[in-house]
Amino acid sequence: MPPVARILVPILWLVTSMAAAADPWLALPGGEGPGQGKKIVLVSGDEEYRSEEALTQLSKILARHHGFDCTVLYAIDPATGAIDPNTVDNIPGLEALRTADLMVIATRFRNLPDEQMREIDAYLRAGRPVVGMRTATHAFNIPAGRAFHHYSWNHQGEAMPQGFGRQVLGETWISHHGHHGKESTRGLVAPGAGDHPILRGINDGDIWGPTDVYAVRLPLPGDARPLVLGQVLSDMQPGSPPVVGPKNEPLMPVAWTNTYSVAGGPAGRVFATTMGAATDLVAAGTRRLLVNGCYWAVGLEARIPAAANVDLVGEFVPTAFSFNGARKGVKPADLR
Repeated sequence: MPPVARILVPILWLVTSMAAAADPWLALPGGEGPGQGKKIVLVSGDEEYRSEEALTQLSKILARHHGFDCTVLYAIDPATGAIDPNTVDNIPGLEALRTADLMVIATRFRNLPDEQMREIDAYLRAGRPVVGMRTATHAFNIPAGRAFHHYSWNHQGEAMPQGFGRQVLGETWISHHGHHGKESTRGLVAPGAGDHPILRGINDGDIWGPTDVYAVRLPLPGDARPLVLGQVLSDMQPGSPPVVGPKNEPLMPVAWTNTYSVAGGPAGRVFATTMGAATDLVAAGTRRLLVNGCYWAVGLEARIPAAANVDLVGEFVPTAFSFNGARKGVKPADLR
């Protein structure tokens, strides 16, 4: 290497690192893998289920093991620059959606300003793929009279009744079906879905999470196809027996595919799951479901490995789900 280059390379690396440290998001370049060249933007922001932890870990798995370039966005307190899920009106960096191949979203009741919602709206109007996790069924709560109120979970207008959840993912917030905090979820392959590429390498019981099953209306709308059914367990351990009675008769879908279109635009692929809290990612089967879902959403289903590498990257000790339970003072640069 020429002498000048030996000087310039470390300077460039230092300048780039300093700039990344100042960004209110986490950018992870992909390594080798089928996803190389594909860009995923992961949008966190919920007060209860630690999406800021779940999407950070998921992004590391997707980048390191599968080659995707990942950018994780967070709810940021503008006064401190720290991640604060209780800040419901600020997720900086949504401009990254302009060049994204996939949006993974796990927000809850966000009331984002118009300039931020405009980025999400443009992405959806283009019919680009979406992966929705847990509280994304009720991702937005924008007051009536605002430009993007139609994305709100309880919107009643004819164009998008029940907003983003129902019209994009396939369901809005209905209720807890399992006993929240008392009954966990075991994933069972839905009848006839075993050959779907998202379920490659996944068997009954591989998917588990301490979060409870959400209620959905049956059948799911349009061409939504259930992939995984949620068996309500009697306790908070993966080996617990199922509860007896109507909670498991019938079983509620906890993962499905869907197709959406906004304002008559092109159709887009959707993979949705009502699982996905940070604690759910302790189970390798849950991580595999999410990784496979991302492959499928971007059209790489033929390249989903028979047993995708879903090993955790770095230390991962997720915070138990609760309101006001987020770790304090954490900035995106701390998660690099």
